[in-house]
Amino acid sequence: MARAQTNGAVEQTSADLSAQIETLKSDVAALTDTIAEYGRAQKAQLGAVAEDKIETAKKIGMETAQQARQQARDAYAGAEKTIRANPAASVGIAAGVGFLVGLLTARR
Repeated sequence: MARAQTNGAVEQTSADLSAQIETLKSDVAALTDTIAEYGRAQKAQLGAVAEDKIETAKKIGMETAQQARQQARDAYAGAEKTIRANPAASVGIAAGVGFLVGLLTARR
């Protein structure tokens, strides 16, 4: 059998391989840190956007509620004005509605 002669080439290749593995480890660690930092930045950015959306939705909701309250006040004032102008008709309508509600609830 023939034997291959090794004159230090194996040791040099092993040292080169070890150096490359260490470089690879440091590169992977750097990538991991970069990805983690990117994730934290994205989280902060999305959190800020979500807070802005929530504030906008709150403002819109408050404005809509205020408009609904004003419409209810206007409708109440209009109904009150109509009742004061035509009290007999209002009593008749209220009696008719009460009678219909009584009929509907009695059948159940």
